[in-house]
Amino acid sequence: MKLTVTVEAADGSPIETEPDWRIYLARTPAGPSEESVRLRAQYIGAAATDARVRLEVAVPDGPPRWLIPGLFYGANRDPACERIYPRYEPGAQDRETLTADCWAFRADRAATPAVFAWGNDGGVALSVAANTALGLSGLGLGAGPDHPATIWISLPYREEPFSYVGEPHGVDPLAESHRWHPGESHEIQVGLWTLPPDRHSYAPVLSTLRDRSARPPVVPWVDLRQAAELTAYGLWRWHYREDPAVLIETALFDRELVGDLGGRGDRLAMHVAWVSGIPYAYALLRHGRRVGNPAYVDAGTAVIDHITANLTPAGTFFGTWYAEHGWSGSWTPVPGGLHARTLAEATLFAIRALAAEPDHPAWRTAVLSNLEFALTAQEADGNFGSLYHLETGEVLSRRGAAGLTWVGAMAAAYELFGDDRFREAARRGGRYYATFVRDESLCGAPEDVDLAPTCEDGYAALLAYLGLHRIDPSDEWLDLARTAADWMLTFRYSYDVQFAPETLLATYGFRSRGGDQASPSNQHLHNYGLICTAELVTLSALTGDAGYARSAVEHLRFARQFVARHDGDFNARRGMVTERYYQTRCFGPPGAILTLSHSWCVGMLLLASEEALALPDVDW
Repeated sequence: MKLTVTVEAADGSPIETEPDWRIYLARTPAGPSEESVRLRAQYIGAAATDARVRLEVAVPDGPPRWLIPGLFYGANRDPACERIYPRYEPGAQDRETLTADCWAFRADRAATPAVFAWGNDGGVALSVAANTALGLSGLGLGAGPDHPATIWISLPYREEPFSYVGEPHGVDPLAESHRWHPGESHEIQVGLWTLPPDRHSYAPVLSTLRDRSARPPVVPWVDLRQAAELTAYGLWRWHYREDPAVLIETALFDRELVGDLGGRGDRLAMHVAWVSGIPYAYALLRHGRRVGNPAYVDAGTAVIDHITANLTPAGTFFGTWYAEHGWSGSWTPVPGGLHARTLAEATLFAIRALAAEPDHPAWRTAVLSNLEFALTAQEADGNFGSLYHLETGEVLSRRGAAGLTWVGAMAAAYELFGDDRFREAARRGGRYYATFVRDESLCGAPEDVDLAPTCEDGYAALLAYLGLHRIDPSDEWLDLARTAADWMLTFRYSYDVQFAPETLLATYGFRSRGGDQASPSNQHLHNYGLICTAELVTLSALTGDAGYARSAVEHLRFARQFVARHDGDFNARRGMVTERYYQTRCFGPPGAILTLSHSWCVGMLLLASEEALALPDVDW
């Protein structure tokens, strides 16, 4: 497999290597599918110059399939997706729609600094340290009518053909170059991987790279009991409202500004699940029972009471409650639309709450109503649909895998109620959505980036297939759970991003390892992976692969940074947790955080802390 090394100027234009450059490559076997490449570059010109070095390899023949972990998945965006962010399309280069046939990115956008590509007969990958002596590395991929498919590493990075920083269009490409002085030389280690055609062959590569980059573990700011105590308080103090009983979605760090920023401060709204609602009310109720705090028990119960008492004409939960006009649909441009994943997640956690607190007939009635609706919406092939009309119950869309969460809800319903219809619906759904898992094409879980690949699609798939395996313990479901977990973990950072020392994250010693990139569209770190903390531990027990439990530990350790220990801690209030840690140039500057507490971020850490406390044999 031929490697090509080129040198380019700061603006990306090529530089002739003769007579001013000396390039050396040494390749040695490092494993069954890996070569260790030692790249040495020496500059012998007469005057200092700004340049970068690029190492490139061709992809096997055939339409290329791309992967940059956490950042780029296949074409990366369904043509029908309304959210604009980078998309691969042969022969294209459109700054306004962020569509192009070649892309290059700074490495801190990637969960692991590696780029993969597969053709018809096999695949290839390159891996490198996120930061080298030459600066922040770059990862690239591309193919077009006049050039074959290749992947490359740039030292340091130059984004191509334009950059995505969270806006719905491209901006001028971000880039760095290194100032080379006469006689200066550098040696960089790169991994070159030869892969089979199976696109899941990234999994052992990423596992190896995660193990190699392991450093002393992240030291959480608080232990599990402290995390539970703080987040329960934070959820109750800053997000709970009594009349009506809701968990508002955001609370501003700076309480003096509340009301001055309108909806960009305290967001007086509540989804029934996903970014607020039943999952976190259940966590607060569960914690309140454990520690004997009646205020928390009453608050959690009241929120679930409020949601379950208000069903749509179609018989489902509503999507969202708003202070100004009450109950409404989901975040969708379709009037009256309800998002399948949100409804299914609300139903799943209502089932968990009902299993723990059975003396709530209204909860039972609401749960069964939602389940009956989902049974009616499901087609014979297993598709539950993705979007429904809240008045008529009509299935408005069946695209994507948003309905996959119903598989987990149906499995939990079978465990609680023993109705064979729920088990059969879970099986049919499991078989239908298996195609998305096996094709590495999961998409559609979050309302705000519908039809885009996100880490939340991986969480939903793992919850679904492990739930299905509990009621139908077959190898088919376990294999799908494992594949889903591997895909989910492509979004989990395997290294620590380097931040400028003056930034907030650097000042507090923040570690990015174990955090999850939200999606290629929403490039920031968050803690939603805590939703499947116990499931990853279970998957390790079922497969004998300790890596899944280890990843759960790393994510929970990551999430126990930046939980406010007291008022004024990082300018937040006690028990607050942010949604966004900015590790790259997207939506905010690297090293900053979003100064809003989100109910789901607080509630998810509370939920996972309670789950972890029930698993004392794990070294959390």
